[in-house]
Order: sequence, then C-alpha cells, then structure tokens
Amino acid sequence: MTVLKISANSACSAVSKIAKMTKLSVNLNKIALLRNQRDIGMPNVLQAAQTVIKAGAYGITVHPRPDERHIRYADVYELAEMVTAVEFNIEGNPFLGKYMEIVSDVRPGQATLVPDTPGANTSDHGWNLKADGKKLIPVIKKLKALGVRVSLFMDADAGGIAAAGKVGADRIELYTEPYARAFRTGEGVDEVLRRCADSARVADEAGLGVNAGHDLNLDNLGKFLARVPGVLEVSIGHALIADALEMGLYEAVEEYLKVLDKKKKEI
Repeated sequence: MTVLKISANSACSAVSKIAKMTKLSVNLNKIALLRNQRDIGMPNVLQAAQTVIKAGAYGITVHPRPDERHIRYADVYELAEMVTAVEFNIEGNPFLGKYMEIVSDVRPGQATLVPDTPGANTSDHGWNLKADGKKLIPVIKKLKALGVRVSLFMDADAGGIAAAGKVGADRIELYTEPYARAFRTGEGVDEVLRRCADSARVADEAGLGVNAGHDLNLDNLGKFLARVPGVLEVSIGHALIADALEMGLYEAVEEYLKVLDKKKKEI
C-alpha cells in the first residue's frame, strides 16, 4: 500500500494560505462498524482511508469509543502510520477510556473533544462549558503542548461558543444534527441556520476556527455552507458511507468535494 509522505502540519500550513474554502474530513467509523460484524477483516479500514485520500479528502476522522464497537484503539495506531499526507482528526471524550493516552501517543493534527456519555449511540450534544470548562482547561493545555490543534464539539449557542475561546480551544465544531433534522422535516430551517451563523461569527470574533459535523449530507450541505460563514472543515461519515454503498467510496468523496468546490467558487 503506497503511503504519501507529506506531513499533516505541512498540508495544513499550505492550505491556510489558500482562499478560504471548506475542507472535507471523512469519518471512517461506519466502515469499522461493518467490519466488526464479522471476524474476517472486511471491509478494510486502512484501504478505505487510502481510497478516501486518493479521492482528494483533506482529512480522516475517527471516533474510538471505550467499547470499541466501531473504530478500535488498534485502528487508530495503524491509521496514524499511513495517514501522513492529510489531517488526522481523532474525536472522543477525553475523560473516558484511553482517549488521552492514544492522542498523546499518536499526536494527530487535530483532537476534537466530544462530551459523549458511555454507551451513547452517537454524539448528541455539545459541551456545557459552565459545567465542564474548568476540567477541560488542563486537558486542552496538555494537547496543545503536544502540538495538537484542539476543537470542541459545541451546540449552536452563541453564549456557549464565546466561552470556548476562554478555555484555550483553537476551534469549535458546530453540532449540525438540529439543522439536518430541520432540513429533513422542512420546519425551522431558517432559525437553526441563524443560530449556526451567529455561533460561527461569535467564534470568529473569539479567534476560533469553525468546523461542523453530524448528519450533513449531499442534500443539505450546500445550503448550510451558503448560510454559515467561515466554515473551515466538515466531518462527514454516516451519510457519505451510505452514499458509497450506491456509488462507490471514491466516487462518494468526489461528490462531496464537488459541493465544497461549488461553494468555494461562490465566495
């Protein structure tokens, strides 16, 4: 398996000089979930990562949970050996399982801290920094001392976003499931987008970069980016892997990149 040799930090530096456009990080959790149903190593997470990289994705995202029901701790170490040409983003709750141990060992380009509860089906809310801010501060300091960019998974609430800068984070990731749900039902879309846009502006004023993710897909992604300013990166897994079942993984990545490229041209 051929592995590109450009470092993630070099790639990030080069990209930062380009006109602002949203980058795509592909979450491989669903690939691992399917693999774990059988003990034969199919589908192969490493091969999927290589396909995603060849298709042009900016990053690879994984979210290893303590029960290892999808991405396993071993996967993270194996991916770290090959994901050198793009950003490696490791999501997780820093207070559960081996998350901090793994991130300290691997030193990915980005750590996205998520307030998952044990056994949660999926991430379903952002940090409450009034309750958790103080205990996050030393965690963030440690990660940044290791050279890891830190992003906090946050609800689209301007008040909460402002606090993210005060605990030392570099970025926030907007939790976009409420938007995806509103888009799907056709109810309250404009209000949810207003909250997301306000949150993004507050983040920018606080010196924070803005990522976004959760249930974004080919149908709703374009409208989200058109209304929410300055989104640097979207992390997409479930929908992209579902699309890949019909069109192929390489082709699915290309379709998402087309949406992002279209929004870049409109900037």
